[in-house]
This record gives sequence, structure tokens and C-alpha cells, in this order.
Amino acid sequence: MSTVVLLALTGLGLAALYFLIASGLSLVFGLAGVLNFAHGLFLSVGAYVTWWSAPHLGLPLAVVAGVVAAAATGALVELAMIRPLYARHTEQVLVTVGLSLAGVALLQSIWGADARVFPAFAFTGNVTTVLGAQVPDDRFLLIGAAVLVLAGLLAFLRFTRYGLVIRAGVENRTMVKALGIDVRNAFTLVFAIGGALAGLAGILGGMYFTSISPGQGGSLLIFAFIVVVIGGLGSVTGSAVAAVVVGLLQQFVNYYGASGAGDVSVVALLAIVLLLRPAGIAGKAATA
Repeated sequence: MSTVVLLALTGLGLAALYFLIASGLSLVFGLAGVLNFAHGLFLSVGAYVTWWSAPHLGLPLAVVAGVVAAAATGALVELAMIRPLYARHTEQVLVTVGLSLAGVALLQSIWGADARVFPAFAFTGNVTTVLGAQVPDDRFLLIGAAVLVLAGLLAFLRFTRYGLVIRAGVENRTMVKALGIDVRNAFTLVFAIGGALAGLAGILGGMYFTSISPGQGGSLLIFAFIVVVIGGLGSVTGSAVAAVVVGLLQQFVNYYGASGAGDVSVVALLAIVLLLRPAGIAGKAATA
């Protein structure tokens, strides 16, 4: 019983990390129609800024600095590189893939390719007993952060002006433009929000894995894309549900199956979803 509880809670912690990355991806694609392969760069920016500034500012302020830096990077990428290419989808993919590769190379040139030990809050090194299972507290930090982000995103989308514009843009972007609403500022805001969420995921991921490396964002991005596709492109709640399914499946299969079987099972789940329900769990048009 304790093993099942431990696997479930650690799986939910992994799911929370995937959701934090996938939620920004889902928002960006839902409104702007951009599959942002540079999203992993935002994750790495948040992690490395936090790692670098923690000795100077203290960890709490360093976390804020990392999230702000990732959000600013997201907004800058949209303004400088994505905005001129909204009608040119092939070029979008090429630019974001190239930016992702260039970002990894830049991080390696500054701090090297070796992994760096990441700072963490003192309490994350503790464990809590749940039904006989010794669960690391950093899993609860991830789960709590994901729940707060999900609640905040749903409130933002439902009760704010920009949130309504984003939801309307996901449903029918042409109609929003016809009503005279300038969605360009909303595009920039969505990229900034996506960058901030990715930066937060990079920081919490550093605490989860105890280290960061230049290519870490890219490896996590693969599973985040799987979560977005399974959940339904443009759906925040769909991404949340898919993240839980993927995280639990990966954790249980990795424990009870052969080494690497969890990753294979996630890819198999993606294939099944694409065959049976190509629009994903929540469908392309859903946002909440």
C-alpha cells in the first residue's frame, strides 16, 4: 500500500511539472496558433537566472527574478521573432527550433555543458509520512504550485478582460479581429505568461532533479508537447488532466515494468489518443 501511495504522489509531482510547462504551450497555441519549440529555452532561462542570482539575492528573490526573466524572454521572442511570422507557419517552426538550439549553445558557452547543483528551500529536503509512505516534500511543492497556477489561469481566463479576449481568440480569432479588438497585445501577454510558467517549471524542476543543465528544458519539452496533444490544443484543463494521466502512467510503469518502459507507454498512449480522438481529451476549441 505504501508503495502505491508513494508512486501516486511522486507521479502527481511529475505531472505537476509537466502541467506547468504544458499550460503555457497550450495557451500560446490556442490563441496565436504557434507551436513554440523554443518554450524549453524559457524554462532554462528561469532556472539559470535563479541559480546564478540565488547567492546574491537569496532564494526567494532569485525565484522571482527567474520567473520575471523567463516572462521577459517570452515577450521579447514574440515581439522580435514571432510577430512578423504569424501567417508563415513553416518559418515559425524553423525560427523556434533554431532559437531553441541557439539558446542551448549560448547557455553552454556561458556556464558550460555540465550539470549545476541547484539550490532548494530547506523544507524540500524533508519527507512527510502519508499512509506509511515517506514522500519527499518537494513533490508537495510541485503539486501545490500546479494547483495554484491552474486556479489562477482559470480565474484569469474567465474574469479578466484580456482573459476573455484570449478565450474568444481561441474560439474564433477571425471574429475577434472583425470586432475591432487588437489581439497583438494579447499575443504578447500570452507569450509572457507562457514564459513565466515555463520559468517557474524550470526552477521547480531544478529543485526536483537537484540540478540543471543546458539541455534539460528540451528534454522536458518533449513530454510537455505530449501532454498538450493528449489534453487538446488550446485547453488548460485538458492539459491538467493529461498531465496527471501521463505522470502517473510514467511513474507506475517505470516502477513495475522494465527500465524505460514508462516513456514508451506514454508514447503509446499518445498514439492511441491520436487514433481514437485526434482533437485530444478536451478538444481543440476548449479553453477551460
